[in-house]
Amino acid sequence: MTGALAPTKPLSVADRCDRCGAQAYVRAVLVGGGDLLFCAHHGRKYAEALRATGADIQDETDRLNATPAVAPDEER
Repeated sequence: MTGALAPTKPLSVADRCDRCGAQAYVRAVLVGGGDLLFCAHHGRKYAEALRATGADIQDETDRLNATPAVAPDEER
């Protein structure tokens, strides 16, 4: 994340991309207030332009490569 804005809550499965409706992994907090949510693809596409306007970018795309934990009773 960049800028001096306070951190926002983590994105959840209920957060959807404002462009295509896929799960959001990027939040752009706008200087004038409000935010935009993007999937990883659209987040990469618009991040540079949004940063140029002073938006603060919360990027959680690293979660796409994370290995989910398996509970012991679910192991095979």
